[in-house]
Amino acid sequence: MKKYSLLILFFLLVSCKEEAKKNDVVYLSPDCECCHDWILHMESNNFILEKNIDSNMYDVKINAGLPIDLASCHTAIINGYFIEGHVPANDVKRLLKENPDHIIGLTVPGMPAGTNVPGMEVNNEKANFDVLAIDSNGKSSVWAHYE
Repeated sequence: MKKYSLLILFFLLVSCKEEAKKNDVVYLSPDCECCHDWILHMESNNFILEKNIDSNMYDVKINAGLPIDLASCHTAIINGYFIEGHVPANDVKRLLKENPDHIIGLTVPGMPAGTNVPGMEVNNEKANFDVLAIDSNGKSSVWAHYE
């Protein structure tokens, strides 16, 4: 009996982990190539993202709690946090590891371009940009700086 209980517990844990993965989604407009490139960056860093093509990105961003002046192109919801724009996978991994309860998401506002911006490697120079953390009051702070 104990052996079967452990087996059932194992399958429940595995199915819960799989279910959590299914909740990670990225919303993007249908013809944005940089969004697709960012998704490839995330997938190469072991993230599994369901792609949701949505032409009404404004509502997605507002519903996620993103201050619209800090928006970019695509919006992902990963483990309950919004990830806006070209946030490097390592910053998302750090967010998930630290799991701060006062932060609701990360954003790279606008569309910085450079070899160090995942999905925006359109020139041969590094960009100078910040990844911002947004708290539940909509206040931003620098999560990471790149140059």
